[in-house]
Amino acid sequence: MTRPKLAAEIASLRDTIRHHDRLYYDRAQPEISDLEYDRLLARLKELEEELGESVPADSPTQRVGGAPVDSLHSVAHRVPMLSIDNTYSVEELRAYGARVAKLLPGEPVEWVVELKIDGVACAVTYEKGQLALGATRGNGQVGDDITHNLRTLRDVPHQLHGGHVPALVEVRGEVYMTNSDLVKLNEEQEKKGEAAYANTRNVAAGSIRLLDPKICAARRLRMFCHGLGYAEGLQATTHMELLAQLAAWGLSPTPQVECFPSFDAAVEHCEQLIERLHELDFEVDGLVLKVNRFDQRQRLGTTAKSPRWVIAYKFEKYEGTTRLSDIRVQIGKSGTITPVADLEPLQLAGTTVSRASLHNAEEIERKDIRIGDVVVVEKAGKIIPHIVRVEKHLREKPLRKFHFPTECPECGHKLVKDEDGVYIRCPNRRCGAQVKERLRYYATRNAMDIEGLGDKLVDQLVSEKLVKDYGDLYRLSVKQLADLERMGTKSAENLVAAIAESKSRGLARLLNALSIRHVGRTVAQALAGHFGSMDKLQAASLDELSQVEDVGEVIAQSVFEFLHSDFGQETVADLAAHDVNMTADQISRTVATGTGPLAGKTLVVTGTLTQFTRDEIQDLITLNGGHAASSVSKKTDYVIAGEKAGSKLDKAKKLGVAVISEQEFETLIGGGKKV
Repeated sequence: MTRPKLAAEIASLRDTIRHHDRLYYDRAQPEISDLEYDRLLARLKELEEELGESVPADSPTQRVGGAPVDSLHSVAHRVPMLSIDNTYSVEELRAYGARVAKLLPGEPVEWVVELKIDGVACAVTYEKGQLALGATRGNGQVGDDITHNLRTLRDVPHQLHGGHVPALVEVRGEVYMTNSDLVKLNEEQEKKGEAAYANTRNVAAGSIRLLDPKICAARRLRMFCHGLGYAEGLQATTHMELLAQLAAWGLSPTPQVECFPSFDAAVEHCEQLIERLHELDFEVDGLVLKVNRFDQRQRLGTTAKSPRWVIAYKFEKYEGTTRLSDIRVQIGKSGTITPVADLEPLQLAGTTVSRASLHNAEEIERKDIRIGDVVVVEKAGKIIPHIVRVEKHLREKPLRKFHFPTECPECGHKLVKDEDGVYIRCPNRRCGAQVKERLRYYATRNAMDIEGLGDKLVDQLVSEKLVKDYGDLYRLSVKQLADLERMGTKSAENLVAAIAESKSRGLARLLNALSIRHVGRTVAQALAGHFGSMDKLQAASLDELSQVEDVGEVIAQSVFEFLHSDFGQETVADLAAHDVNMTADQISRTVATGTGPLAGKTLVVTGTLTQFTRDEIQDLITLNGGHAASSVSKKTDYVIAGEKAGSKLDKAKKLGVAVISEQEFETLIGGGKKV
């Protein structure tokens, strides 16, 4: 091969490998296998040797690491790497948001929510686009020079690409390891007869400070970038613009970052995001909320230890190792088939954990979870326990892969997978397991509130074929119920009366109770308030449904399909025949029109209540047009104080906020009718 052709193939191979690096590290969407990638790398190395010229530092073949260094030298940070304040409670989080609003009076503030990667804080400095220095955080003022190791990370480019690269820029982020790579590393440790590593953070922290970069390169560490230290000539004016710029340069910004127009919207997103953390292949120990605009950050400034424009919302994480004894599936009220892991009991955070959610079939496949495996189980805050990874190096014998059922284990119907989704469902609305779950939900307080209709009784009613759906509840007689186990005449009479009373709950409660996919309390309230009756709701077009606030196209499609399906029409007609109220009450209309006795008011509840539960009184605030806040500020209109009210009451008095009792609250909303 001629030298020009050789050079051309080398250049092409380097571009191809960099392309696959971006797909693998930036987007987590690899197009080729590890074996194919390794073959490309081996071919490039072979051609570079054949060419016989000096190999540039940014060539993919140079990631394997150079010669070991004698020791780690200290380097000073041009801009201190400050720690950030953190909190473990939503109340304190909201209080922080109120403080920032007070420091930026009258200004709209956008908030960015990021994952807090559980890794090692590092900084990479580029001079004229070339990687010049890598350093650990150290004490914030001085860190260790780890340039030799950061050069081995495939998502840390040796040369920044794209336009607008500053003459000097220090990029900051977290070096981390994925759980799947830790599994592979521990398998290799087992083969070598060496001790396994306990967690990804320990591996990252130890590897990044090794003297021999070849060892670090073999650990497959990665780096997510989330900010800057010192920079000359930066064009970005917001955090979201900065992340886009980092990606354009060839770096890997922290994934799943979103920006919100208000702090409340950001906090709400945090609560939703926490429920999806099990989907990640890397560890996070919290979420980070940042002011988006750089000019506002500059005005907010810093304290002696931390910037005022950022806070971490953290949660305590507890891990333990146990054996997976079985995998079984549960059927939800909308037909979702959810796999559940049965575990040999272990203690986590003071509680005994014997079950963990496996969420969906794809998670079992991705983590290669098998019955008999030793698994690492994590419990973090209010998140239900889940399996982090399998300790494959402890597999003493081959274990059979778990095969997700293709037919419903309850009714035998063929299961279907959501279009463009990960969930597998039983489409049979008459499935006994679904009927039981729907009836249980129908009876809950937030739905039709049928006192006495508990889980065991629902099981009996369905098993005895006395109830096949909602309408059958209103056909039950005292005699039928009295003959059931642990019932008796008095209990039967009370239940029949409670079922009859549920007819008066109104359209919003009924819509929530029907287990229509994507429809919860908020959406049900919006639909009821907008249309006013079931007849008008059934007559609404798909477009009319999607125009309702809090609904949108996806939910509208789900509601429309339910109301026009044979099952939905039969269900509604059956309930109507039993005189179930299908019109909106005054509260629903109040919410829909944005009116009501508390319209535009912000209320905070504190202390122990005697007449309401905390959920009930917050629902009443919302349904009467008000906003239920968790922290007291100058914008608070009322503080509802129960017994043993503490710091919130003190703050209300200090700020001159009106303090009212539960009785005064009832008067305020015109009688305190419960929802």
